[in-house]
Parts: sequence; C-alpha cells; structure tokens
Amino acid sequence: MPQVMDGQPGEIVLRLAGISKSFGDLKANDDIGFELRCGEVLALLGENGAGKTTLMNILFGHYVADAGEITAFGRALPPGSPRTALEAGIGMVHQHFTLADNLSVLDNIVLGTESLWSWRSQDAAARRRISQLATDFGLTIRPDARIADLSVGERQRVEILKALYRNARILILDEPTAVLTPQESEGLFATLEKLVARGLAIIFISHKLHEVLAVSDRVLVLRQGRLVAGRETKGATRQELAELMVGRPIPSPKVEAQAAGAELLKLAAITVAGSHGRNELEGVDLSLHEGEILGIAGVSGNGQAALADFLSGLSKATSGSFTLFGENIQKMDAAAMVRRGVGRIPEDRHAVGLIGDMPIAENMISERYREQPFSKHHLIDWKAARHFAEGIIAGFDVRCPGPNAIARLLSGGNMQKLILGREMAGNPKLILAAQPTRGLDIGAVGYVHEQLLAARKRGAGILLISEDLDELLTLSDRIAVIYRGQLSAPMARADFSVRQIGLMMAGHGFAGAPSHAA
Repeated sequence: MPQVMDGQPGEIVLRLAGISKSFGDLKANDDIGFELRCGEVLALLGENGAGKTTLMNILFGHYVADAGEITAFGRALPPGSPRTALEAGIGMVHQHFTLADNLSVLDNIVLGTESLWSWRSQDAAARRRISQLATDFGLTIRPDARIADLSVGERQRVEILKALYRNARILILDEPTAVLTPQESEGLFATLEKLVARGLAIIFISHKLHEVLAVSDRVLVLRQGRLVAGRETKGATRQELAELMVGRPIPSPKVEAQAAGAELLKLAAITVAGSHGRNELEGVDLSLHEGEILGIAGVSGNGQAALADFLSGLSKATSGSFTLFGENIQKMDAAAMVRRGVGRIPEDRHAVGLIGDMPIAENMISERYREQPFSKHHLIDWKAARHFAEGIIAGFDVRCPGPNAIARLLSGGNMQKLILGREMAGNPKLILAAQPTRGLDIGAVGYVHEQLLAARKRGAGILLISEDLDELLTLSDRIAVIYRGQLSAPMARADFSVRQIGLMMAGHGFAGAPSHAA
C-alpha cells in the first residue's frame, strides 16, 4: 500500500492559480484555480474538450501553461517536468495509455524506479509488491505478459498499478473504471476509501455521474475551458451535475419498440485461434437482424476485440461458418467488409479509428479515397475531401478549427463524432460499435446514442459491444454475455438485471468458470 502522508486531514496539498493555456485560437484553459486537500477526493467534470485533460497535463508537466502557477505541498512546482511532478508525489493514470508495448507488465511498472547503475534488478521484491497491489485493487494481471498482447482493459490496470507502485501522495485518476465490472468498481472504490483514510488526495475524472456522487467529497465543473461551478457532493444530484456540464437539460434516449427485420448476420460455431494455446473465440453462435441492436457485455479481454476484429475482416476463423446479408462468406478482408456495407466504430479511436498525425479531411476519406467523388484520374480530389469533412464537422457538431486540423489535437468526444460521421455517411446496413462511448461525457454519450438509434430506426443492424451496463440496458433489444471467448445465448433486455449480467461477466454459468463466480 502507498506510504502514509505526513500532512494533516484538511491540509492543502495542491493549489492551482490562474492557469491558462491556448492552442492557436482555442482557449483550452482560461484562468482556472482550485485547491486540493489531504484525504480529499475532488471530482473534475466537464464535456469532452472542456479542458480537463489539458489542465491535468499541465499539472503533471506534459504541457507548460501560458500563465498561472502550481504549488504542491507548499512548494512551487516547476512547469514542464513530469519527473519533478513524480518526485513531488503526483501520480497520474492517463485516459490514453503511456506504456511501452514491447516490454512486460513488470518492466513497465518498475521502469524509472531503479538506478541505471544498480548491479541487479529488484524483480522479486517488485513482483511481491505488484501482486499485493493487484490483490488490493482487484486488478489481476500477469507480470510477465507483454503490453502489446494485452487488451485495452488490462493496459488500464497496468497504468493504475504503475501509479500506485510509485507511492503517489496525489493521485489523478482519468476514467479509472471504464473497463471494470460493477463488482470490480465497487472493490476499487473500497480501496480508494482506505487510501484516502491514509491521507492520499485524489483528483477523480469520470463521466459516470453516479460514481462521482459515490466517491467524491467535492465536484468542480469545467465548460469551454473555464471553471463554471463548484459543489459539495453531498446534496448534489446527477441531473444538476449533467446540466452544469453541458449548460442545458439532457434528455434521456427514447428507444421506440419496433419489430426486427430480416437476418443480416449469422455466425455458426465460429472459432478464432489465439496465443498462449487458447482460442480467442470458442464456438460462437450469433445472429443479428435489421432494425435491431444486439448488445455484447463482458469484462475487457474476454474476446470482444477478437469478435470485432473477425467481423471487421481483420482476422480469420479456424472453423465455423459466416453468413452476411444472406451470402456465405469464405474470404474477406477489411476493405471488402466496408464495400459490403459494414460500418465500423472501433474500440480504440486513437490507434485504430483515426490516424492522429493526419488532417481531419484525410481521415474522413481514408476508407473510400479510391472511390468517387474523392478520386479523379487516380488522384485524390482534395476539394471534394475537404467539402466532405466540412459536412461531417457541421452535421455532427465536431468542435475543431476545420478540416485541415490534425486529428490527434481533438478531444476524445470530437474524435468519436468524426468516426461516427464517417461511418454513417455510407448508410451502412450493419454497424459494429465497439465501446462507442468509452470516456465520453454525458452530452457526447447522448449524441452517440441518438445516432445509433436513428440508424436502428432506418433498418440498420447494430452489434453494440460495451462494458457500460447502463448503456446496454438502455439501448439493446437483446443482450448476450461473452466470457473467455464463449458467448451466451442472447436474452431480451427486459429479462436481464445489472447484477445478473455482472455475475455472468465474472463467468457464472459458463464452462470452465472459476468456482467463486457464483
């Protein structure tokens, strides 16, 4: 467990004053100031693009503020130095991972904590400590696993363990429960409570308002780069916080009853081989119909990515049959799936959904740059590309400087809107939506849900892979649970409860499940 702090409960351990930061004409942070106290959990809320991540990157030394100052434990924190922030006792679990893919879990966690002149690594002691932290937080991980072989959820667990391993006295958690089951989240919150009791101060960034209300003492709300509200959590409501974030009431998605149409997709006994001698998918049966949303629930790393990759044409089955739009598919690739009318919202919008260093316009035509109207005499018509991108930016309310803006400079929510716009522009008959709202604020989540429901209404079939149970129970017509590559028989949404899905996500009812799953 992290060391006990010397500070007294309620003592100010961090102070930000007058923090401002601009990127060109965009004012990301505008004169922001607040204090954090010993043993306090301070929640930071705001829409995607409100300035939360920029502010935390300034605090951690990744960015240098244009104005303002930061004081940690009574000492000025020099700008632009992550090492200084770490030495001051500030740990950050980034929303987007900062791990070395070619190294092991153990190496990533201890990297930078041992002297380069040490005669030997303290692996044994490190393993014991990591094992204890993993047990405390319910974040099981294999120390010798290579980061490149881990799922998104497993990588996030490594980030949490890495921060805790360094004895952080101030811990910044950016969407820490995005890939955890409800039971795992409860375990994490219980451990955070113990850490706070030891004097740890926590900045908790989450778009899950029920979590914010459950774990925080105070809430600060950012909107368009400015601090617009501060509330004691006690007495605050989800509706109040949601409206403070976006500046307007947030309507709940309306799922209208409609009959499912013809079968669009059918998998029969599909098996996909994996590494470590275990299949990634094992005898999966699945069917999806017109005008239907089929939800897939499961803890990250249980085969969701393998299922999405297979249906995207990125991997092949070792056995089983695949029928798409009534045709038996023998050979496929990603380009062929796009041509057949399959839209893809990938799990990782940064690594897979967009090419971060390319402009928006190039990203928007990346799947169809050889087609009309973007191709003329085997050359790209950049005027048509920019016009197409401008239409998506306007139609999907993407907040950015324009079609020539570099994609990686956008917030996560605006990136997701771009991907949605690109995929919906082709009016796909089938949509693979993998974690479509992960890390998005409540306003962006509502927008994504509206688009998916509109596609359902016009007859598209949607496979919704999500670890957000509220999302699945809100949108899905039927829900199935995936566990260790096995897929349960789907059931109607009304026949499921959050507790029941949570137990199935832990393996209850599956062959080879751990005995404690029940």
